[in-house]
Formats: sequence, structure tokens, C-alpha cells
Amino acid sequence: MNLNQKGTPLCTISQLKTAVMDGKLDKALEALIPVGGLLAERTRVLELIHTFAATYGENRQVALLTVSGRSELSGNHTDHNHGCVIAASINLEILAVASPREDSIIRLTSAGFPEDVVDISVYQTPDKAMYGSSASLIAGVCAGLARDGYRVGGFDACTVSSVLTGSGLSSSAAFEDMIGTIESHLYNGGEVDNVTVAKIAQYAENQFFGKPCGLMDQVACAVGGIVAIDFENPAAPVITPVPFDMTAAGYRLCIVDTGGNHADLTADYASVPTEMKSVAAVFGKAVLRELDESVILNSIPTLRERVGDRAILRALHFFAENRRVAKQKEALLMACASEDVSVKSKALGTYFDNVLASGRSSFCYLQNVYTTANVAEQGLSLALNLCESVLGSTKAAWRVHGGGFAGTVQAYVPNDLVDVFITTMDAAFGRGACKCLAIRPVGAARIY
Repeated sequence: MNLNQKGTPLCTISQLKTAVMDGKLDKALEALIPVGGLLAERTRVLELIHTFAATYGENRQVALLTVSGRSELSGNHTDHNHGCVIAASINLEILAVASPREDSIIRLTSAGFPEDVVDISVYQTPDKAMYGSSASLIAGVCAGLARDGYRVGGFDACTVSSVLTGSGLSSSAAFEDMIGTIESHLYNGGEVDNVTVAKIAQYAENQFFGKPCGLMDQVACAVGGIVAIDFENPAAPVITPVPFDMTAAGYRLCIVDTGGNHADLTADYASVPTEMKSVAAVFGKAVLRELDESVILNSIPTLRERVGDRAILRALHFFAENRRVAKQKEALLMACASEDVSVKSKALGTYFDNVLASGRSSFCYLQNVYTTANVAEQGLSLALNLCESVLGSTKAAWRVHGGGFAGTVQAYVPNDLVDVFITTMDAAFGRGACKCLAIRPVGAARIY
């Protein structure tokens, strides 16, 4: 596969078109989209090249780049308090055609959105008036790269995304990672590694976008495959590849989009890390990972007065979720290592038991399945109920997915129930609400 060849020269638009049409990129595209069809992916790339040429000119030196969406498999709202997660890159992605400029202007056209125009020589520090905008993410990533000693420069780019906004599959993290990946390959010879890109993307979202997210989304979108990540030291997260094949085990990873949009829920998301950290602060600590759970259990009367019950419940969810992640990681690695069918089956059962336990904890204690600002809308609760209805008598699992409050649930569906599961969910939430995904081995990369 022609992926991430550091320092490879850029190509002309004509050369890129020819490479696609002659099949030179087929192996790379097949790896990026394990399910969905090579012909369709070729068509997407050619349409994107045409859009770039029509928007920014034919006579340009360009690169073709990709960043995946991500699925959170385990560890709901733990990363921002230096906890543990399991996540995976998926076969939904952002594609980009990008070309360097000779000035400090970034012009980026994303399909379906107005063009962003950012002068990164001017927009170098956070601006609250720009919070929540894609321009703030562009500026934040470039400022983070420059802060860390990397070269930055202007570019023109067109992108197209199958990672739907508000889907819980991390469209914002994929977008941030894409800006860092473009800058890496246009101005740094591809030398900015994907974990560094992810850290800088988190910096952009925290400081420039105004959302206090953790690091899981950015790492999962950038690194690729299934990974267990321990964020005890977020400056050097411990990333363990977990080469488990869910499809070979007889299951499809299904995401159900209930139609809720994350755009107005920043305050709900922010309340989770804020309340967890408020518990840590009572004991002079910055994050919960610096505490022992027993300290909290022995101080509940004081904590109820200082931070309130919900903060305590969210803190206790954090510790229990970290234990679940450890059990799930061990179970999947055991399933990978053993040739014994009964061992594999038992390990997968342990994994699923903890998926269900995570979902219950998220609903009861983390409390991120619906927003209290609009209790009439509880699409996630309804979807979870339908999951139980369809899958409850089988060896399967389901839970809230991602940040929560609106958006998506995730289910591991046995192959023989996929059709009825899709039919049930689409009937409730609209045609196409249920997506069956594949885990892809590549996160962020230059394709050509």
C-alpha cells in the first residue's frame, strides 16, 4: 500500500487521477474501506479531485490524505481524567486533497459546508468569539504544531466526509487530525507521528474550540485498528494494539444514530469532566486517576456537601469503568491468543458482560444518556430499549456510544440478527439510521 511514504513528492492533479483510474491505489483504498465497495471509493476520490480542481485550480501539486472516524468500544468518559479506554478506527472517514500555498492562508472547503478561510499568521491564540467554529480548530492545530517546533504553512484543501456530524463517531476529532496530517505531509515530510497529531488536535479542541475533551477520540482516529489506551500519563499514553477480529467471531459492530445532534450539548459534555475533577480537587488532585477509590468512598458525607451527589456518582463510574476496560482488554487479548474455541467463546462472553455493565453504569451513574435540558427527547434510551428487545435473549451487547446525551448507541449484533436489527432501528429512527461498520487498520495517512 502506498501509505505514509515520508517525504514522497507531491503529484499533479492529472497524475493523481491517473493513479486512481489505473488501479494503482486499489490496495490502499481496499484497506481503508474493508466494507462498502472499491468502485464506490474510487468514485468518491475522483469526485473529490474534480471538486478541488474546480475550486482551487488544475495546475496544483497535491496530496491525497485520509483520517478515519472512531468507535469507542470501552471506557465511557474516562480519558479526560487520565483513565483507560478501548477504541477502534472504522471504515467511515474524511478524505482530503490538499495543496500548499506560498502564504499563511488556509482555505478549506468541506462538502456541504461553507469555505473556511484562516490566516494562521494572525490567528495564533485562542479567541472566545471563535469558540465552536471549524476555523478555531484549524487555527488551534497550526498553533499547536508551531508551539511544538513543527513547520506550518498555508494550504488549499477540499474534503469529503462519511463521518456524520453529531454521530458519536468523532467528526470533530477526525477533522482536527486531518488538519494536522495535512500540515505534517505538506510541510514536515510526514514526520509528525500520529500520536503527536492527536495530542495537538486535543489541544486545539480544548484551547481554541472551547471544549474540554479528553484524548481518546483523536488517538483512535489517528492511530488505526483496535487499541487499548492508558492515559495515566497523557503526555505519553500507553497504546496496546488488540488484533481481535469481531467479524470473524460472527458479529457486526452496529451504530444506531437516533437523530440527536451534539451541537448544543457542549455544556452537558463539559459537566462530566468538570464534576469528576471537582471531586479530585477536594483532595488536592487534578484528576481522578491520582486518587484511590477508597478515599472517595470514605468521604461521601463531605463530598455531598462540597460537590453534590451527581459528581460523586460520576467519579465512582470512572473507577468502575477503568476496571471494566482492564477486564475487556484481557478478554480480547486472550481470545486473540487462544486456538481453543471454548476459550475464545468464554473470553468474548466476558467482554460482552462488561459492555452491558458499562452501559448500565453510564445510564445510572455517569448519567449521559439524555440531557436534563430536554427530558422529552430520549432517543438513546429508546434505542437501548430496542436493542434489549431484539438482542436480549442472545449472546450480544449494547451501550451508549461516545459522549452521549444525544447521538448514537453501539451494539454487537450476531450475523443472523443483523437484518432484523437494522429493520427495527430504521423503523424507529429513519432509513439508514443503523450502520454496520468495519474496523480498519489505518487511521490517519497520506494515500498518495
